[in-house]
Amino acid sequence: MNLEMEKGTEALAKAVDASPPRELERQPYDDFDIAVIRALQGPMAVVERPYDEAAAELGISTEALLEHLCGMVERKLLRRVAAILYHRRAGFSANGMGVWRVPEEDILEVGAAMASVRGISHCYQRPTYADWPYSVFTMAHGRSKEECDAILDSIAGDHGLHGDDRAVLYSSTEFKKIRLHYFTPDYAEWEATHA
Repeated sequence: MNLEMEKGTEALAKAVDASPPRELERQPYDDFDIAVIRALQGPMAVVERPYDEAAAELGISTEALLEHLCGMVERKLLRRVAAILYHRRAGFSANGMGVWRVPEEDILEVGAAMASVRGISHCYQRPTYADWPYSVFTMAHGRSKEECDAILDSIAGDHGLHGDDRAVLYSSTEFKKIRLHYFTPDYAEWEATHA
């Protein structure tokens, strides 16, 4: 997601470079990889050297931690270490799920183009049903409902999706927003019960 924090609606509705979707294969990992994930998955202090604390917890130098993270990227265990943006706190208090009727043969191309729009944080292909023909979902974020509408209208115009080819579902309440944590006691308990 690449929200435009300084410019207006027009900039938020423009496309930027997007990574193509990719299928991921299961990758092997070891106990040290798990320890690294545990050390980095909580809040990080906003300091000049944010990895120092995790490195100390792991008993290694910060340089060794950064080298190990690069190796995890190469082994496809890790894509990035990223901050969570609480978009409502940043002023993007409106969001709308744009749902689109995109022909099956066009989904990959059109979905990739939709995902590249700055104001879109999520873009998914979904199954269709007799009473729900929408195959692509996009989550638009804006500072107002009108800004979300402008983002989704821009997408509609770019792809000729109007009338029954689209709908918008607006959020009215955010009930839960939590960071996903891996390799926790809760996860181990759930896995033991359900695996």
